Amino acid sequence: MVGGKAENLLDRLPDSVRSGLGSATEQALRLAMGAATRSRRAVPDQSPQANRMMSAAMGAAGGVGGLPGALVELPATTAFLLRTIQGVAAEHGFDPEAESVTFDCIRVFAAAGPLAHDDGADLGFLSLRLSLSGGALQKLIAQVAPKLGVVMGQKLAAQAVPVLGAVAGATTNYVFSGYYQQMAQVHFGLRRLAIDADVPHEDMVHQLQLRLQPAVSKG
Repeated sequence: MVGGKAENLLDRLPDSVRSGLGSATEQALRLAMGAATRSRRAVPDQSPQANRMMSAAMGAAGGVGGLPGALVELPATTAFLLRTIQGVAAEHGFDPEAESVTFDCIRVFAAAGPLAHDDGADLGFLSLRLSLSGGALQKLIAQVAPKLGVVMGQKLAAQAVPVLGAVAGATTNYVFSGYYQQMAQVHFGLRRLAIDADVPHEDMVHQLQLRLQPAVSKG
């Protein structure tokens, strides 16, 4: 939901500003992808659960420091998440350093999912992390903490920000790390299936959409 709102706000910006943000984001993701690729040469891929726990630890460390901490931690987390997506690509027999696979890894990170109802949330992770680390989290605490006592409310709110920031950062990273690994399994699993079955990848995705759409509608 936060990602969709952020995307709607970006649509209202002038074209020149939006194009500048797009190119800057692409460059940042490519830098993060380079860091992820270099890390794979030094450290072997880990299990999905280990990846989620490591991501949660990084989120907790960034969340403690509020927005400044998140701005320092997020680039490292982004590189780490791209690294886990690369690991899934390798699991399905693709070379993570190939240009086409690099492009697909970034697509997995940027995309919400293969179904139409997922559209409009490709900034979900970054938007949510920044909002939970900044003024939105402090506002939430300010609304809740005073109910514990008028005198102690402000003090408790101030003391709770680092703790709740760490919890929010860890939880968000943990959930999204699993999400991206699942999306990578879908994306590269379909690519491998398309190659093995000699069917265009786009047709394979379309068939998946047709099979899952009724289930999504009923849900």
